[in-house]
Amino acid sequence: VQLQASGGGSVESGGSLTLACAASGFNFYEFEIGWFRQAPGKVLEGVSCISRNGDNTRYLDSVKGRFTVSRDNANMKAYLEMNNLKPEDTAAYYCNTPSRVLSGTWAQGTLVTVSS
Repeated sequence: VQLQASGGGSVESGGSLTLACAASGFNFYEFEIGWFRQAPGKVLEGVSCISRNGDNTRYLDSVKGRFTVSRDNANMKAYLEMNNLKPEDTAAYYCNTPSRVLSGTWAQGTLVTVSS
C-alpha cells in the first residue's frame, strides 16, 4: 500500500498549487481519502477529505472556499486544489486513508511554502 503526495512548492501569498496523491497496492475506490498538514512546530491537522465516490467532501474551516478536493478512482489519484494561499497554509501536506491514520502509517509528504 502506497499513498504519495506531490505537487508542493513555494508560492507567494494569493498564489495557487494543486497537490496530487498517487495510490497503489490497494482498492483505492473503497477508501475515503483525507488530506492532512503539519506546520513547523504545530500538530498535524486534517485539511479535507473526500468520500469513496467523491460525492461528499469536508474541509477545515480555514480552507473552506479556497481549497477543493477531488479524486479520480480510475487512475487511483486524489487532488487538492489550493487557491488564494496564505502564509498560514505553509506546511507539509500528506494524503492518507482513515485506517492508515489510525495505525500511524504515513508516507512522505509534500512541502508547501507560502511567502507574504
